[in-house]
Parts: sequence; C-alpha cells; structure tokens
Amino acid sequence: MTATKNAEPRGRRRSFDVDRAVETAMRLFHARGYDAVGVAELGTELGIKPPSFYAAFGSKAGLFERALQRYVQGEANIFARALAESEGGGDVAAVIDRTLALAARLYPRRDGVAGCLVLDATRNSADPDACALTAALKRAGRTAIRDFIATEAPEKAEALADLVTTAMAGMSAQARDGADEATLTAFAKTIGRAFRREMEAD
Repeated sequence: MTATKNAEPRGRRRSFDVDRAVETAMRLFHARGYDAVGVAELGTELGIKPPSFYAAFGSKAGLFERALQRYVQGEANIFARALAESEGGGDVAAVIDRTLALAARLYPRRDGVAGCLVLDATRNSADPDACALTAALKRAGRTAIRDFIATEAPEKAEALADLVTTAMAGMSAQARDGADEATLTAFAKTIGRAFRREMEAD
C-alpha cells in the first residue's frame, strides 16, 4: 500500500516537519508495535490535527509505510550493513556471522526501543495493510540472504536462509522480552557455528 499524497492548497505550506514526524512515528511504532499506537496519539505526538495528518500521510498505514522505509534505509538494515562491511572479502559464513553479531548488538533495548521494527511491529496485528507492509519487507530480506548464500551453496540456500531469518526473528523477540547483548551474542555464535557446519556438510 502506498501512502496517499494529497496536494496542499495553493499558497499554503505545512506547518510541521514531515521528516521529523516520520522519525517520531518510527520510534513510537518500534517501541510499542503498530496496533498500540493510535491516530489520536500520533496527532498529539506530531503536533498536528487529523486533517493535516491525513493530508500528509493518507492513513495510519501510510505513515507506517513511510516509517518502515526510513528504518530499512538506515543502519537497521543489518544484512546490507554486514555485506557492505565485508568490502568483497570473506566467505558467505563470515558475512552471516557478521550479520548475526550485528543483530545481537543492535536488538537489545536502548532508550525504550528493542528488537527490529520490521520483524516485530505487526506481530499479532489485526491490520491487514500494516501486516502486508512488513511481510513484503521480510520476504525481500529473506530473498537477499538466500540469493547471497546461493553464490556458494545454491542447493542449501533455501534451508540456510530459513535458519538465519528464523534466528534473527527469535533474537528480536527475545530482545523485546529483555534479553541483553551478552545473551544474544552467545546465541548468535551458536547459530553461526551451525550455519558453517551446514555449509561444509556433504
């Protein structure tokens, strides 16, 4: 779903900072989940009235889409960061190790925010539009990991992508439940060893 973009009346300009509004909404959705954040609360937090809210974002799901876009384009895109940090060096298992280690470092609660917005914001949500947005991003993330694994182990890529994405989902959920970096790092290392064994197995 794409946010509706209504034209502003000629001669008038928005009285609020849209980028800052998206950043604020992203943090609220991340901290509490999509369903727990209402339009009235968003309007209060963003300092805008309902007409301005709907003119700018179309709907709550439209604002959520903007928040997700900002999130995945930043440092929260863990696999993309791990891949970029490899600078063309290291095998697939090394990049996956780096991905899991980075998740263990970023997911624990800081300033009231924990886990991954994409993985957890719509968990058990009743909103089909919001769920569709996160589902599309999850599929894209898994596809990127699978295709990367397939460069070395095409016949194992599907199963190993499932291993990595399931592990990351579990780490995100555990972080939201209070797991600290040390706990998640130990788990990440275990999954990394399992991944490498599967890569090397005949």
